[in-house]
Amino acid sequence: MSKNARNRVQAQSARERLQQQNALTQRTIPWGGIAFFGVIGVIAIIAIGYAVVQAQPDKKSSASSDSAKASLTGLIQKNEPNRNHVSGSVKYDSTPPMGGDHDPMWQNCDGRVYDKALRNENAVHSLEHGAVWITYKPDLAGQEVDKLKSKVNGTDYTLMSPYPGLDAPIVLSAWGKQLKLQNASDGRVDAFLKAFVKGPQTPEPGAACTGAKDTP
Repeated sequence: MSKNARNRVQAQSARERLQQQNALTQRTIPWGGIAFFGVIGVIAIIAIGYAVVQAQPDKKSSASSDSAKASLTGLIQKNEPNRNHVSGSVKYDSTPPMGGDHDPMWQNCDGRVYDKALRNENAVHSLEHGAVWITYKPDLAGQEVDKLKSKVNGTDYTLMSPYPGLDAPIVLSAWGKQLKLQNASDGRVDAFLKAFVKGPQTPEPGAACTGAKDTP
């Protein structure tokens, strides 16, 4: 065999060995599995990052709520640890009550305006769910009542009713929070609603405000 022929044979053999090595490498390295788990890893990182972002408090909302609370001069605050369900009447130590034991059935509070006084025990249950209860003296001027109605109508987790025996024309109550006002034009009405409708004081966040007692 000539030298050139031998060189050609050797070159062909080298190419064949290289091809065999490449084929062996393709068989032994699980590229499909690596790609699959790589994609899974990327998805997991994205999911974890999203969860972390969602878990962060809404700074803008929190700042707005804090600002509203800061403007509530005259705010009465009280710790209300008792919130048992009872079947009878409850003797409350504030008028109107702003927490405590209450009836198992809440008063519907999805922006409800009631024209008659409510039973305390049902309204307090609404406060437990995060509602704000606006009460007023039965002899409050009609235009004042209308202003209050405009705040409640269409505002979920609010209810409104006359309340005999109040020591102020208007009283706003949330769980453990209360504010007494002289007129419905007071800017603290909006501030109270912003701070406490489904606010951080709510003992049972996410509880319903419909499907229960619908009459005074």
